[in-house]
Amino acid sequence: MDIRQAKDQIKYAMQAYFSKDEFGNYRLTPQRQRPVFLIGAPGIGKTAIMEQIAHELDVALVSYSMTHHTRQSALGLPFIAKKNYGGEEFEVSEYTMSEIISSVYDAIEATGRTEGILFLDEINCVSETLTPAMLQFLQYKTFGRHRVPDGWIVVTAGNPPEYNRTVHDFDIATWDRLKRIDVEPDFNVWRDYAIDHGTHPAVITYLDIKRNHFYSVETTVDGKSFVTARGWDDLSAMIRLYEEQNLPVDELLIGQYVQDPEISKSFAVYYELFTKYRSDYQIDKILAGEADEGIISRAAEAPFDERVSLMGLITDALGNTLRSTMLEEKAVEFAFDQLSQIKEGLEADSDEADCLEAARKAQLEVTQTLATERANGLITEGKRLAYQRFIALVSDALNENGSEATMPFATLKAAFGAAVERLDTMVEDASAALDNAFTFTEAAFGSDQEMLLLVTALSANRFGMDFINSHGCEKYFAHNQDLLFYERGNDLADRINQVSLEEEE
Repeated sequence: MDIRQAKDQIKYAMQAYFSKDEFGNYRLTPQRQRPVFLIGAPGIGKTAIMEQIAHELDVALVSYSMTHHTRQSALGLPFIAKKNYGGEEFEVSEYTMSEIISSVYDAIEATGRTEGILFLDEINCVSETLTPAMLQFLQYKTFGRHRVPDGWIVVTAGNPPEYNRTVHDFDIATWDRLKRIDVEPDFNVWRDYAIDHGTHPAVITYLDIKRNHFYSVETTVDGKSFVTARGWDDLSAMIRLYEEQNLPVDELLIGQYVQDPEISKSFAVYYELFTKYRSDYQIDKILAGEADEGIISRAAEAPFDERVSLMGLITDALGNTLRSTMLEEKAVEFAFDQLSQIKEGLEADSDEADCLEAARKAQLEVTQTLATERANGLITEGKRLAYQRFIALVSDALNENGSEATMPFATLKAAFGAAVERLDTMVEDASAALDNAFTFTEAAFGSDQEMLLLVTALSANRFGMDFINSHGCEKYFAHNQDLLFYERGNDLADRINQVSLEEEE
């Protein structure tokens, strides 16, 4: 199965494991909750989906790479304890608490979440001295004398033997106690993820053209050559940072992430072309509705690979605008909820009621929540922005209030009003950019393949769809209907795959 199907299967299992009866007991006892074993090639997103699942289920997550552990850190240090049996004292060997189990208890204390996921990566690559303890753990969820707390689900991951020489196979008794999920790389699934998470458009459009370069592992006379989804993700992040600081993105940088010389060189050539298109086409003007006839004419007459790159530039810029707007909208909704709670706790239902202490208390609680969730890997981009916006909103109100001993709720309400005005401006600008992107694409390409690229990119972007569902876009719905893009998508993919990336003379 692909990584998206694997995520769904794991999430469904977690929901089943977390379900309780009317008395608060787990419907499936912890002893019968099989650990999940996610097995697949390196770099396809196994760790990433565990973070997504934890966020979506709002549970804690503790992650470990087992290759870093010794028998002592996983099992605990041995010590001699004294016990009395039948009136006679004996010395017996026991173990201190495992570092892994103690980290679960630390997470419970830090986050206040009694349910969570213990994710152990590279479980089948542990050292020989640790292997027996790991097999016992997979069967009984214990390290030494210490069990994983009830309410915590064990998920493990590993690579198939062909990718890692240190892999140990499990016996049938162990396999029969695991919920095994095999995962294969899938470009289409990764592409949806990439659009949703703002992967650099040069990476997305290059792989649209060269899909066979998405994932590759080969053994050559010089060793292994490989490129993985993780490599493309990390390269994308570095390209954005390099571009922000005007640093050179060249084959030397690319080769550090795309560790296949031929693919690395091919992408370096494409990136040069891509940056040329970005310089020639003025994307900001296109989204502002100010593209001149020269740009429209050049786009209409451009070769297909150039048009693919251009649409990647447009959808990236548009996607960033829609993403920022929707995150801001969620932040305003969070602030509204906080202000509603503050007002409910006031002695009088009036804008003149004193809210100074209540505002300070709410700001402190949100600040502490931000620090806790950030320290425990529970923070998402949306949550971080919402928390920081609310903290800043209260600070603005306090500054406006000055050194007064009281603060009317109206001051806090005014600070919220400024945030709403800022959001309204962003929504107006994003709506205009969305319409202008369709207008330009219509003028340059009509309802041809490029319109399909725009519609499918918006459809794959959850921020894009959230914005369209909340604020509308007549042109999106009209073209979505006209294009019948599900039927045409395969034809477009086939055509893209035939495009040469070599720069024309």
